[in-house]
Amino acid sequence: MLVPDGNTFLVHPMAFDGPCKPTTISFMISGIIIAPDSPEAWKGRNQGRWLIFKDVDGLSVDGTGMIDGRGKGWWDIICAKHGHLPGCVKLAPTVLSFLQCNKVSLSNILVVDSPQTHILITGCNNVVIRYLSVKSPETSPNTDGIHISSSHGVFIRNTNIGSGDDCVSIGDHTSDIYITDVDCGPGHGVSIGSLGKSGNEVKVDNINVIRVRFNKTTNGVRIKTWQVGRGHVRGVLYEDINFMDVKNPIIIDQYYCNVRGACESTKTGVQISDVRYAGIFGTSKSKVAINLNCSQAVPCTDILLDTILLAPSTPGKEVISSCNNAYGSSAGIVEPESCFLE
Repeated sequence: MLVPDGNTFLVHPMAFDGPCKPTTISFMISGIIIAPDSPEAWKGRNQGRWLIFKDVDGLSVDGTGMIDGRGKGWWDIICAKHGHLPGCVKLAPTVLSFLQCNKVSLSNILVVDSPQTHILITGCNNVVIRYLSVKSPETSPNTDGIHISSSHGVFIRNTNIGSGDDCVSIGDHTSDIYITDVDCGPGHGVSIGSLGKSGNEVKVDNINVIRVRFNKTTNGVRIKTWQVGRGHVRGVLYEDINFMDVKNPIIIDQYYCNVRGACESTKTGVQISDVRYAGIFGTSKSKVAINLNCSQAVPCTDILLDTILLAPSTPGKEVISSCNNAYGSSAGIVEPESCFLE
């Protein structure tokens, strides 16, 4: 399938459903695809989706073109930003959804102004995303760059992401995720979670975030879980990370809640273990540059800080570490000094 150069195509919500007979399918985007600019176009349709690929294996989406979600009409009525408005909407379309697809390649195109999440990867195996650009305003609500859930073997590399929410967010039942050579900003950083909101069993393994640059993001590398969750997050590597004026460079929050401090304490929690931070450099806008707020019921264990140099964004200020129920060790120079429990 070819979207030719020099043309702009208005496309209403559309699903490409497999399975397909060919072992490889090429979708070449050289021109521009735009969404309807009014939410009215989704009446009677799935409000959470725009372009969907489902059960399509061996798919390659490539090209020098652009996909424009024209999300402003949704941003103006979404409850996350306009909860006081009668009739505000909680759900808005994702530009590109890949559902139950295997051996997928997504490369080179520009994806802009999604109403909500830009790219969704759910129930997929062996996905490669590279040389992609994702852009939406810092003020656009819930516009994650790439969200991954229930997927295994996902590779994101050489990609630029700027949005109003997480550059990359990693949900439950994921493993073998590799995020390398990525520029993130503006946005909320790279997040694992939030996990366990419904009290479910969480399984997240082997997450690797390597050579990622964060520019003026709200968070840097973050793990967030709800107290009512169960299960585990383990085998996480953050390596060769650079922060520029990041508000919360390193954060684990096992007390995540819609309203900070409003969730009652429980005796459950998601076990976070075997997390390594290695070669972390840059500047923090906040005083607490390393914030490990772990569960009293299920503490964080086997956390390693290896060669960390974080300085304040404003000369003359100070940065510190803050730990609750966090057990681990340090290697090399660690500034600010670690605060692990013995």
